[in-house]
Amino acid sequence: METQGKCTADAQRKHKKKESGFTGQIGFVMAAAGSAVGVGNLWRFPYLAAKDGGGLFIVIYLILALTFGFTLLTSDISVGRKTGMNSIRAYEAMSPKWKFLGIVTFLVPALIMTYYAVIGGWIARYVVVYLTGEGKAAASDEFFGAFITDPHQAVLYAVVFMLITAFVVFNGVEKGIEKCSSILMPVMLVMIVAIAIFALTLKNTDADGITRTGLQGLAVYLTPNFEGITIRRLMQILLDAMSQIFFSLSVSMGIMITYGSYIKKDVDINTAVHQIEFFDSGVALLAGLMIIPSIFVFDGIEGMKAGPSLMFVSLPKVFDSMHGLGRFVGLAFFLMAAFAALTSCVSVLETIVANCMEIFHLERRHATIGLTILYTCASVVVALGYSTFYIELPLPNGSVAQILDLMDYISNSFMMPFISFLSSILIGWVIGPDWIIEEVEYGGRKFGLKGLYRFMIRYIVPVMMFVLFLQSTGLLGS
Repeated sequence: METQGKCTADAQRKHKKKESGFTGQIGFVMAAAGSAVGVGNLWRFPYLAAKDGGGLFIVIYLILALTFGFTLLTSDISVGRKTGMNSIRAYEAMSPKWKFLGIVTFLVPALIMTYYAVIGGWIARYVVVYLTGEGKAAASDEFFGAFITDPHQAVLYAVVFMLITAFVVFNGVEKGIEKCSSILMPVMLVMIVAIAIFALTLKNTDADGITRTGLQGLAVYLTPNFEGITIRRLMQILLDAMSQIFFSLSVSMGIMITYGSYIKKDVDINTAVHQIEFFDSGVALLAGLMIIPSIFVFDGIEGMKAGPSLMFVSLPKVFDSMHGLGRFVGLAFFLMAAFAALTSCVSVLETIVANCMEIFHLERRHATIGLTILYTCASVVVALGYSTFYIELPLPNGSVAQILDLMDYISNSFMMPFISFLSSILIGWVIGPDWIIEEVEYGGRKFGLKGLYRFMIRYIVPVMMFVLFLQSTGLLGS
């Protein structure tokens, strides 16, 4: 009787979740694409492309997105819809012995949420900078460092961004997440296309009399560069591209399982996966089209080697070089980045809220309020990691981390490949790929790539994820 009552309660919760979930395919795709299209597309993809051979990196990334990205995204969404549960209980429903994997998966967004609002706060600060006409000050080498080491400013912007995120999640799936994503995603796409086109029209002559154009920068971005390529170097580019797919598509962190649990049976998963990948890869490519030609025009090849600081240090210099026009281009860029950060931050918090609602049988408002208080405090600590709580901690991959870097390393570089490795073993060898394929083909829908899915989930994904995991630990070298 107790078991029957538990099954009935689970069925009721699944039905209620579907009824209060996404209104349809477009709403789901917009929300899922909003989660996938984040800060990683706007700053991480362009600097990796600049570092890893331009067009060579792009080709490798697209191949991996259409194979690994397709496989992991299909798995997560199908698991969510078929079980109607969030990550912790979804893995338990698949196989009781694998409940631990759901718990490990839940830890990823739980860690990411400690710092995502801090990064969102950094972007919000630059929106204010360009709104108030402080673009010239932002172009100085000291501006960004002075901001993140100022405990009052860093904390203020992180807290404000956290509260905006919580407001969207508090309003639920349809009225909060879907509505927010349906508005912000189209606006962001229009802005990114407009700035990318503008970047191609740029032209500048430097102090040495050398003239560079946006179209020349486009050639640098798209042309494969094989200079200095060795097997070891090619392997590093491959791993960079794979880590970007993790960072970008929101896979192996429970987010797409959660979003999948909200979609109705009339949603075509196969089509939705292709649409999400199209949005995500398209924005990443356009981000490179915006940023790399702009940097090249004003700073040449050397300016493109700025790495992660490109967004907050190098780009403001570019905007300042545009004189009066730079204020408006800078504002448009950071507004777009703020939209991307918000939709991704919302998806991370929603995953945690949804799991807590399911585990502790809480109402959305109670779970959201409690977690908002918790993560506001965590964001304050992380924001102070560059001032009051400053540390220098060596990581296994050879880098030195502050608090934010440590949280990012554990969640993205260490745990996500490990989770993908284990989930591919579970799906590929324990319950079998047909368990996923049946859900994709539900209602007589076609899954033309099911042969590729079977092959990837059983043979290729486990090997690649294990190699990526070893690399993150430093065992394969940095």
